[in-house]
Amino acid sequence: MDHSKHIRLADSDLTAVALDGATIYGPGDDKIGSVSHLHGTGPSAQVVIDVGGFLGIGAKPVAVPMHELEFMRDEDGDVHAVTSWTKDQLKAMPEHAEP
Repeated sequence: MDHSKHIRLADSDLTAVALDGATIYGPGDDKIGSVSHLHGTGPSAQVVIDVGGFLGIGAKPVAVPMHELEFMRDEDGDVHAVTSWTKDQLKAMPEHAEP
């Protein structure tokens, strides 16, 4: 997927509604997870990503800073993000526990 042609989201677009379920792509354009939910708002928020699993079963939730992800819309209007994290790096992070 050529992300260079996708429209980057403005800070005001980084909302839980807009980002819910967004696919996260890592290096090599590998699908590494999807957005479960957010903690906080805007660029200082934490994004909880479900990593691994199959159809949402067995996925491990991990939290990463919003600024580690570059959110954008593709030609169809679907929101997704790219990051330098790999799936293995995310899986090695501590599991996110809800407060």
